[in-house]
Amino acid sequence: MARRRAARLPEHVSLHRIAGTELRVVSDIESGLGPFIEVEEEVVEKYAASPRWQQKSVTLFVLKDLEPLLRQLSEGAATRRSGPSVGRPVGPDLSALPPGGLAVLGHRPIVNVYDLEKPSSCHIFVNQEAMEKEGYWGDREAVKALLAHEHAHPLSECETTRSARMLKAGLTTESTRALFASEEEGPGWQDKVGRLLALIVDKLCLYAPREVFANDATIESSFSASLLHLDRKNVLGAAEGLRSRGALRQMLQGEAEKGSLTPAGADLLLAIADMKGYLDLAIETASFYRQGKLTEAEELEGMLFAQVMPHLDPLVAEAYPKLRDAYRGLPHDASPEALVRLEEALIGILAEILNEKGLRLECRLSVSPE
Repeated sequence: MARRRAARLPEHVSLHRIAGTELRVVSDIESGLGPFIEVEEEVVEKYAASPRWQQKSVTLFVLKDLEPLLRQLSEGAATRRSGPSVGRPVGPDLSALPPGGLAVLGHRPIVNVYDLEKPSSCHIFVNQEAMEKEGYWGDREAVKALLAHEHAHPLSECETTRSARMLKAGLTTESTRALFASEEEGPGWQDKVGRLLALIVDKLCLYAPREVFANDATIESSFSASLLHLDRKNVLGAAEGLRSRGALRQMLQGEAEKGSLTPAGADLLLAIADMKGYLDLAIETASFYRQGKLTEAEELEGMLFAQVMPHLDPLVAEAYPKLRDAYRGLPHDASPEALVRLEEALIGILAEILNEKGLRLECRLSVSPE
């Protein structure tokens, strides 16, 4: 019988009161928390001045990694599956998690877990391992932007975000040309493509309104300078990440030479990687435009068009302004039915790229109760 992993004991527990909000800090990190707590206090104090702020209790978990949260959510999900079929489900609603669900949650630098029915409290989880990997740990302005963005999520809830939670996407794909040359290897590539496209549609379409509106609230609450700093950092990181794109291209070309892919299949997979890795930057620039921060938006786009977009697949680069403009026009009061039409337009932008690469994408959007 497998031995259950022992729970990590906290190295730090403290209680702080900021403008009527009680902040609890729990951490399994031995040192270096002081500046982090100071930034969180600054963020909470600024938000607490807003009439929209409802949170009386905030728990900030600063952890080496998110394994404790993943374990808790997994156990909660199991309880939901095995629990009674009537009444209110026990445990978290995994459909409300960020794109990729539990599979990618452990790689996120920071996440806010809150209950829509209990707006008076929230739980912020900070992943030191992921923060260090992204270059955020120790960068005060980046930390401020990340905390401000996560606290903005409850503030930015609206009819459109409620509608977004009710949408489910069913994806099917069909090759219109030879992509996977080997019958033995082909199904594996097809499954990989399906998983990647599901994640991309979730991230750039279904979840995007929540990210756009959270950015809006972050900027409206006077954190635009910190958010711009974070976005500059992310664009520079995207430019540096282009080196790994070259390695990916070589790997895919090698697979084509071995016969598991055709050259067209390798080209498709590289375009999908570009879509996954870079198109979400349109969410960031769209919010600056939405909030009338033209100087900031144009600065970010200047960096993008100079350092990133010329190195991507041209079809992916052409999709960026289409997505950005679609995000700019997102309304706050979209019903589920109205949001379906908006989401179909977003998915259509992605489908255009895939169609040119030899893959027909069809998406069936359905509306289900939360």
